[in-house]
Amino acid sequence: MTAQAGRDLLLKLDLNGTASFQTVAGLRARRIAFNASLVDITNADSAGHWRELLENAGTRAASLSGSGLFRDQASDAAVRSLFFEGSVRPWRVIVPDFGTLEGPFQVTALEYAGRHDGEVTYELALESAGELGFTAD
Repeated sequence: MTAQAGRDLLLKLDLNGTASFQTVAGLRARRIAFNASLVDITNADSAGHWRELLENAGTRAASLSGSGLFRDQASDAAVRSLFFEGSVRPWRVIVPDFGTLEGPFQVTALEYAGRHDGEVTYELALESAGELGFTAD
């Protein structure tokens, strides 16, 4: 994968469940993490006393965090509303030259910052809240 500009990562939100995604923010700095818990089934009969894991049994999760600028006041208001309501909504995360991650997420952190002579920025964290799909570029 070639180098790409961090500003190219986009967050799109489906506010009303109609599969109509609208760009709400671009991320200047970001982190996407995928995790899976393990189910250990090691027992006294395990070969050589090596740990054994139950295939496809753990819980998978994805988290996304980043900072940047909201597209406009309406986008800011929509994300802020989701945070205060604790709502789960479909999101689409587009990472150019990598792929698109799509599925239900909940806003778990939302922070604002700004200098007196600059723009207002935000920091945002999303946690997966259901099955996600991934489409590679």
